[in-house]
Amino acid sequence: MPSNVTLTPLHGIKLVEPGDDLGEITVAALRGNGLVPKDGDVLVVAQKIVSKAEGRYVDVSTVRPSERAIALAAEVDKDPRFVEVVLSESKRVVRHRPGLLIVEHCLGFVMANAGIDHSNVAAEDGTERVLLLPVDPDGSAQALRRHLTEVFGLGIVISDSFGRPWRKGTVGVALGAAGLPAFVDLRGRPDLFGRELLVTETGFADEIAAAAGLLMGQADEAVPMVLARGLAWSAPDLPAAALVRPAEHDLFR
Repeated sequence: MPSNVTLTPLHGIKLVEPGDDLGEITVAALRGNGLVPKDGDVLVVAQKIVSKAEGRYVDVSTVRPSERAIALAAEVDKDPRFVEVVLSESKRVVRHRPGLLIVEHCLGFVMANAGIDHSNVAAEDGTERVLLLPVDPDGSAQALRRHLTEVFGLGIVISDSFGRPWRKGTVGVALGAAGLPAFVDLRGRPDLFGRELLVTETGFADEIAAAAGLLMGQADEAVPMVLARGLAWSAPDLPAAALVRPAEHDLFR
């Protein structure tokens, strides 16, 4: 277990546009903030800048909603075109009510509006853009890590903010991970009194994302990257996809 963990925000990062090289932006940000990553460091990267670099925009004004989207939009009081985009990114609708649409994303995440976001997305003339999640967040994390290992060796967590069942407020969670175990199975290890742990499994990457969220913020903080130092682990690397609970283990599905 680490004895001390530090979190350092990376300031001065440019507004990311489609086609930007996120690896080069990251190297410049680390150097610009006087940071030289060490083994065991983890860079937490906000999902928004990953999606922006990958061009994951949709112009809602060009979308033609289906009958299903039109009917659902009337129930949730949302733009049918926006609902169509949500459905296109989803496996199923989990719950809905006026003003709220919870779905299971194609990647398995259960979240509001399939993670599609209007906030911190600059408007352009004649368009109404929204931003989707990366197609493959673990792949995005791995690609960024491959770029950075030519210069620095560190783990990557791509984070987003989720609401949680039965609790108010959003917290950072890991959508993608590379170079670390997103999920750590502690079953079989002894507790403080020597009793064997039977059910304990930790979302290691989620814990890192949540900690970084204290510095990233949700509004105009403009801190899309945070470097975590002092972490320790011995488990093998696992992608963030390992954090998604299988349907057969979900008592509420």
